[in-house]
Amino acid sequence: MKQKRVLIFALVCLLAGILFMAWDMFFSQPETSVNPYAYEIKALRASDTLLTRYTEVQQIKPVLSEIHAIATGRADRIYVAGEKGVEIYDRDGKLEAEFPIDESARCIQVDRNGLIYLGMQDHLEIYNKEGRRLKQWKTCGEESIITSVAVTDEDIFIADAGSKIVYRYDHSGNLLNRIGEKDPRKKIPGFVIPSPWFDIGIGHDGSLWVVNPGRHSFEKYTSDGELISSWGKATMSMEGFCGCCNPSHFTILSDGSFVTSEKGIERIKVYSPTGVFKCVVATPDSFNEGTKGLDLAVDSTDRILVLDPQRKQVRVFVVK
Repeated sequence: MKQKRVLIFALVCLLAGILFMAWDMFFSQPETSVNPYAYEIKALRASDTLLTRYTEVQQIKPVLSEIHAIATGRADRIYVAGEKGVEIYDRDGKLEAEFPIDESARCIQVDRNGLIYLGMQDHLEIYNKEGRRLKQWKTCGEESIITSVAVTDEDIFIADAGSKIVYRYDHSGNLLNRIGEKDPRKKIPGFVIPSPWFDIGIGHDGSLWVVNPGRHSFEKYTSDGELISSWGKATMSMEGFCGCCNPSHFTILSDGSFVTSEKGIERIKVYSPTGVFKCVVATPDSFNEGTKGLDLAVDSTDRILVLDPQRKQVRVFVVK
Protein backbone atom coordinates (compact mmCIF):
# COMPACT_ATOMS: atom_id res chain seq x y z
CA MET A 1 0.00 0.00 0.00
CA LYS A 2 2.81 2.36 0.90
CA GLN A 3 4.55 1.67 -2.42
CA LYS A 4 1.32 2.39 -4.26
CA ARG A 5 0.98 5.81 -2.56
CA VAL A 6 4.59 6.67 -3.44
CA LEU A 7 3.97 5.68 -7.06
CA ILE A 8 0.80 7.79 -7.25
CA PHE A 9 2.62 10.77 -5.70
CA ALA A 10 5.47 10.47 -8.23
CA LEU A 11 2.99 10.33 -11.12
CA VAL A 12 1.21 13.43 -9.83
CA CYS A 13 4.55 15.31 -9.57
CA LEU A 14 5.50 14.22 -13.09
CA LEU A 15 2.15 15.36 -14.47
CA ALA A 16 2.47 18.69 -12.67
CA GLY A 17 5.93 19.19 -14.10
CA ILE A 18 4.72 18.45 -17.62
CA LEU A 19 1.82 20.88 -17.24
CA PHE A 20 4.14 23.60 -15.93
CA MET A 21 6.58 23.19 -18.81
CA ALA A 22 3.72 23.26 -21.32
CA TRP A 23 2.33 26.44 -19.79
CA ASP A 24 5.76 28.08 -19.77
CA MET A 25 6.41 27.13 -23.38
CA PHE A 26 3.08 27.97 -24.98
CA PHE A 27 1.21 30.43 -22.76
CA SER A 28 3.58 32.51 -20.65
CA GLN A 29 4.85 35.81 -22.04
CA PRO A 30 8.51 36.84 -21.82
CA GLU A 31 9.25 39.70 -19.50
CA THR A 32 11.24 41.48 -22.19
CA SER A 33 11.78 41.17 -25.93
CA VAL A 34 15.36 42.42 -25.69
CA ASN A 35 18.04 39.94 -26.73
CA PRO A 36 20.71 40.15 -24.03
CA TYR A 37 23.27 38.87 -26.51
CA ALA A 38 22.41 41.33 -29.28
CA TYR A 39 25.26 43.30 -30.85
CA GLU A 40 24.45 46.72 -29.44
CA ILE A 41 25.80 48.84 -32.26
CA LYS A 42 24.09 51.97 -30.96
CA ALA A 43 25.89 51.68 -27.64
CA LEU A 44 29.21 51.19 -29.39
CA ARG A 45 28.56 54.25 -31.56
CA ALA A 46 28.16 56.37 -28.43
CA SER A 47 31.90 57.03 -28.08
CA ASP A 48 33.32 58.72 -25.02
CA THR A 49 33.72 62.37 -26.03
CA LEU A 50 36.19 62.86 -23.17
CA LEU A 51 38.69 60.88 -25.27
CA THR A 52 38.34 63.30 -28.20
CA ARG A 53 41.38 65.57 -28.46
CA TYR A 54 40.83 66.99 -31.94
CA THR A 55 38.47 69.53 -33.41
CA GLU A 56 37.27 70.05 -36.97
CA VAL A 57 38.41 73.37 -38.42
CA GLN A 58 37.73 73.21 -42.15
CA GLN A 59 35.80 71.46 -44.91
CA ILE A 60 36.73 71.31 -48.58
CA LYS A 61 34.03 70.39 -51.09
CA PRO A 62 35.38 68.67 -54.21
CA VAL A 63 33.50 69.02 -57.49
CA LEU A 64 33.88 65.34 -58.42
CA SER A 65 30.61 63.43 -58.43
CA GLU A 66 32.21 60.74 -56.24
CA ILE A 67 35.34 60.93 -54.11
CA HIS A 68 37.34 57.81 -53.25
CA ALA A 69 40.86 58.71 -52.11
CA ILE A 70 43.07 61.45 -50.69
CA ALA A 71 46.79 62.21 -50.43
CA THR A 72 49.03 65.16 -49.61
CA GLY A 73 52.13 66.37 -51.43
CA ARG A 74 54.69 69.15 -51.51
CA ALA A 75 53.64 72.49 -49.98
CA ASP A 76 50.81 70.59 -48.27
CA ARG A 77 48.83 70.34 -51.48
CA ILE A 78 45.75 68.14 -51.16
CA TYR A 79 45.01 65.58 -53.90
CA VAL A 80 41.54 64.08 -54.24
CA ALA A 81 40.76 61.24 -56.65
CA GLY A 82 37.44 59.76 -57.58
CA GLU A 83 34.93 59.39 -60.37
CA LYS A 84 36.97 59.89 -63.56
CA GLY A 85 38.98 62.78 -62.20
CA VAL A 86 41.62 64.23 -59.90
CA GLU A 87 41.51 67.59 -58.12
CA ILE A 88 44.44 69.41 -56.50
CA TYR A 89 43.94 71.98 -53.72
CA ASP A 90 46.32 74.24 -51.86
CA ARG A 91 46.66 74.03 -48.09
CA ASP A 92 43.77 76.45 -47.58
CA GLY A 93 41.40 74.49 -49.77
CA LYS A 94 41.62 76.58 -52.94
CA LEU A 95 41.36 74.55 -56.15
CA GLU A 96 44.66 74.79 -58.05
CA ALA A 97 44.21 72.20 -60.79
CA GLU A 98 42.04 69.36 -62.00
CA PHE A 99 42.23 66.81 -64.76
CA PRO A 100 40.10 63.95 -66.11
CA ILE A 101 41.01 60.26 -66.11
CA ASP A 102 39.49 57.44 -68.13
CA GLU A 103 38.35 55.40 -65.14
CA SER A 104 37.62 55.95 -61.48
CA ALA A 105 40.64 55.84 -59.18
CA ARG A 106 40.28 53.78 -56.02
CA CYS A 107 43.44 55.10 -54.33
CA ILE A 108 46.08 57.81 -54.79
CA GLN A 109 49.64 58.55 -53.71
CA VAL A 110 52.03 61.40 -54.52
CA ASP A 111 55.83 61.12 -54.40
CA ARG A 112 58.25 63.85 -53.40
CA ASN A 113 58.73 64.83 -57.04
CA GLY A 114 55.04 65.53 -57.47
CA LEU A 115 54.22 62.47 -59.55
CA ILE A 116 50.71 61.15 -58.96
CA TYR A 117 50.09 57.40 -58.65
CA LEU A 118 46.52 56.22 -59.19
CA GLY A 119 45.31 52.74 -58.35
CA MET A 120 42.53 51.78 -60.74
CA GLN A 121 40.51 48.58 -60.45
CA ASP A 122 43.31 46.27 -61.67
CA HIS A 123 46.30 48.43 -62.66
CA LEU A 124 48.40 51.48 -61.82
CA GLU A 125 48.58 54.76 -63.74
CA ILE A 126 51.15 57.52 -63.21
CA TYR A 127 50.51 61.21 -63.99
CA ASN A 128 52.41 64.46 -63.68
CA LYS A 129 50.87 67.43 -61.88
CA GLU A 130 49.63 68.86 -65.18
CA GLY A 131 47.46 65.79 -65.62
CA ARG A 132 49.43 64.11 -68.40
CA ARG A 133 49.52 60.35 -68.10
CA LEU A 134 53.12 59.18 -68.14
CA LYS A 135 52.65 55.43 -67.67
CA GLN A 136 49.91 52.84 -67.58
CA TRP A 137 50.98 49.53 -66.13
CA LYS A 138 49.59 46.20 -67.21
CA THR A 139 46.88 44.57 -65.12
CA CYS A 140 47.83 42.94 -61.85
CA GLY A 141 45.35 40.13 -62.53
CA GLU A 142 41.76 39.35 -63.46
CA GLU A 143 40.71 39.18 -59.80
CA SER A 144 42.61 42.29 -58.74
CA ILE A 145 41.00 45.01 -56.64
CA ILE A 146 43.68 47.60 -55.99
CA THR A 147 42.94 49.43 -52.76
CA SER A 148 46.17 51.21 -51.78
CA VAL A 149 49.51 52.39 -53.20
CA ALA A 150 52.71 53.28 -51.31
CA VAL A 151 55.82 54.78 -52.90
CA THR A 152 59.50 55.10 -51.93
CA ASP A 153 62.49 56.24 -53.96
CA GLU A 154 63.22 52.60 -54.86
CA ASP A 155 59.90 50.79 -54.78
CA ILE A 156 56.19 50.97 -55.50
CA PHE A 157 53.92 48.79 -53.36
CA ILE A 158 50.41 47.88 -54.46
CA ALA A 159 47.80 46.38 -52.12
CA ASP A 160 45.49 44.00 -53.99
CA ALA A 161 42.41 43.07 -51.97
CA GLY A 162 41.21 40.71 -54.70
CA SER A 163 44.37 38.60 -54.63
CA LYS A 164 44.94 39.25 -50.89
CA ILE A 165 48.57 40.20 -51.43
CA VAL A 166 50.92 43.19 -51.58
CA TYR A 167 53.03 43.48 -54.74
CA ARG A 168 56.42 45.19 -54.76
CA TYR A 169 57.56 46.74 -58.06
CA ASP A 170 60.49 48.85 -59.16
CA HIS A 171 59.75 52.20 -60.82
CA SER A 172 59.95 50.61 -64.25
CA GLY A 173 57.03 48.36 -63.44
CA ASN A 174 58.97 45.14 -62.89
CA LEU A 175 57.51 42.86 -60.22
CA LEU A 176 60.16 42.21 -57.56
CA ASN A 177 58.30 40.11 -54.99
CA ARG A 178 55.01 39.39 -53.24
CA ILE A 179 54.51 40.29 -49.58
CA GLY A 180 52.24 38.71 -46.99
CA GLU A 181 51.60 35.23 -48.33
CA LYS A 182 50.88 32.79 -45.52
CA ASP A 183 54.07 31.14 -44.31
CA PRO A 184 53.98 29.38 -40.90
CA ARG A 185 57.74 28.86 -41.01
CA LYS A 186 58.28 32.64 -41.11
CA LYS A 187 55.31 33.23 -38.76
CA ILE A 188 53.44 35.16 -41.46
CA PRO A 189 49.71 34.57 -40.81
CA GLY A 190 48.46 35.61 -44.25
CA PHE A 191 46.03 38.41 -45.01
CA VAL A 192 42.35 37.97 -44.17
CA ILE A 193 40.35 40.36 -46.36
CA PRO A 194 36.58 39.76 -46.21
CA SER A 195 35.78 42.99 -48.10
CA PRO A 196 37.79 45.40 -50.29
CA TRP A 197 39.43 47.45 -47.53
CA PHE A 198 43.16 46.81 -47.47
CA ASP A 199 45.53 49.69 -46.73
CA ILE A 200 49.32 50.08 -46.74
CA GLY A 201 51.79 52.84 -45.90
CA ILE A 202 55.48 53.58 -45.46
CA GLY A 203 56.89 54.09 -41.95
CA HIS A 204 59.43 56.77 -41.16
CA ASP A 205 62.15 54.11 -41.11
CA GLY A 206 61.24 53.04 -44.65
CA SER A 207 59.50 49.83 -43.65
CA LEU A 208 56.14 48.78 -45.05
CA TRP A 209 53.07 48.79 -42.80
CA VAL A 210 50.10 46.69 -43.89
CA VAL A 211 46.65 46.44 -42.31
CA ASN A 212 45.47 42.85 -41.96
CA PRO A 213 41.82 43.85 -41.65
CA GLY A 214 40.24 40.46 -40.97
CA ARG A 215 42.70 39.99 -38.09
CA HIS A 216 42.25 43.61 -36.88
CA SER A 217 46.00 44.12 -36.86
CA PHE A 218 48.93 46.02 -38.36
CA GLU A 219 51.93 44.14 -39.74
CA LYS A 220 55.37 45.61 -40.40
CA TYR A 221 57.46 44.18 -43.25
CA THR A 222 60.81 44.72 -44.89
CA SER A 223 60.70 45.39 -48.61
CA ASP A 224 61.78 41.79 -49.15
CA GLY A 225 58.69 40.55 -47.33
CA GLU A 226 60.13 39.61 -43.95
CA LEU A 227 57.67 40.16 -41.12
CA ILE A 228 59.24 42.43 -38.49
CA SER A 229 56.46 42.98 -35.97
CA SER A 230 52.71 43.43 -35.55
CA TRP A 231 50.18 44.99 -33.22
CA GLY A 232 46.42 45.22 -32.78
CA LYS A 233 43.61 43.23 -31.23
CA ALA A 234 39.99 42.38 -31.95
CA THR A 235 37.74 43.91 -29.32
CA MET A 236 34.62 46.03 -29.09
CA SER A 237 36.38 48.41 -26.71
CA MET A 238 37.82 51.73 -27.87
CA GLU A 239 41.38 50.38 -27.60
CA GLY A 240 40.98 47.92 -30.48
CA PHE A 241 39.04 47.18 -33.65
CA CYS A 242 35.85 45.22 -34.26
CA GLY A 243 33.57 44.20 -37.11
CA CYS A 244 34.43 41.96 -40.04
CA CYS A 245 37.46 43.95 -41.18
CA ASN A 246 38.95 47.03 -39.55
CA PRO A 247 40.66 49.43 -39.64
CA SER A 248 39.79 50.35 -43.21
CA HIS A 249 42.41 53.13 -43.64
CA PHE A 250 45.38 54.63 -41.83
CA THR A 251 48.07 57.27 -42.09
CA ILE A 252 51.15 58.10 -40.01
CA LEU A 253 51.89 61.30 -38.07
CA SER A 254 55.31 62.95 -37.84
CA ASP A 255 56.09 61.23 -34.52
CA GLY A 256 55.27 57.80 -35.95
CA SER A 257 51.80 57.58 -34.41
CA PHE A 258 49.06 55.90 -36.42
CA VAL A 259 45.77 57.55 -37.37
CA THR A 260 43.08 54.96 -38.15
CA SER A 261 39.56 54.99 -39.54
CA GLU A 262 36.87 52.35 -39.25
CA LYS A 263 33.64 51.35 -40.89
CA GLY A 264 30.59 49.94 -39.12
CA ILE A 265 31.44 52.18 -36.19
CA GLU A 266 32.59 55.30 -38.02
CA ARG A 267 35.39 56.81 -35.97
CA ILE A 268 38.93 58.15 -36.29
CA LYS A 269 41.52 57.30 -33.61
CA VAL A 270 45.22 57.79 -32.87
CA TYR A 271 47.62 55.09 -31.66
CA SER A 272 51.23 55.38 -30.54
CA PRO A 273 54.02 54.05 -32.78
CA THR A 274 53.83 50.77 -30.83
CA GLY A 275 50.06 50.47 -31.10
CA VAL A 276 48.89 51.89 -27.77
CA PHE A 277 45.56 53.72 -28.01
CA LYS A 278 46.02 57.47 -27.42
CA CYS A 279 42.88 59.39 -28.29
CA VAL A 280 39.89 59.94 -30.55
CA VAL A 281 39.94 62.34 -33.49
CA ALA A 282 36.29 62.06 -34.51
CA THR A 283 33.41 60.11 -32.97
CA PRO A 284 30.70 58.19 -34.87
CA ASP A 285 28.22 61.04 -34.49
CA SER A 286 30.56 63.12 -36.67
CA PHE A 287 29.58 60.99 -39.69
CA ASN A 288 26.47 59.75 -41.44
CA GLU A 289 25.63 56.27 -40.23
CA GLY A 290 26.82 53.69 -42.74
CA THR A 291 29.69 55.79 -44.09
CA LYS A 292 32.53 53.72 -45.57
CA GLY A 293 35.80 54.69 -47.19
CA LEU A 294 37.08 57.29 -44.72
CA ASP A 295 40.48 57.65 -46.38
CA LEU A 296 43.12 59.58 -44.42
CA ALA A 297 46.12 61.83 -45.01
CA VAL A 298 48.26 64.18 -42.92
CA ASP A 299 50.21 67.28 -43.89
CA SER A 300 53.53 68.71 -42.68
CA THR A 301 51.90 70.24 -39.58
CA ASP A 302 50.09 67.02 -38.63
CA ARG A 303 46.68 68.26 -39.62
CA ILE A 304 44.52 65.17 -40.19
CA LEU A 305 42.56 65.18 -43.44
CA VAL A 306 39.56 62.86 -43.60
CA LEU A 307 37.89 62.05 -46.91
CA ASP A 308 34.14 61.75 -46.23
CA PRO A 309 32.58 60.16 -49.35
CA GLN A 310 28.99 60.42 -48.11
CA ARG A 311 29.12 64.13 -47.34
CA LYS A 312 31.48 64.66 -50.30
CA GLN A 313 33.94 66.63 -48.19
CA VAL A 314 37.55 66.71 -47.16
CA ARG A 315 37.36 67.43 -43.45
CA VAL A 316 40.34 68.88 -41.60
CA PHE A 317 41.01 68.12 -37.92
CA VAL A 318 43.63 69.64 -35.61
CA VAL A 319 44.58 69.07 -31.97
CA LYS A 320 42.39 71.08 -29.58
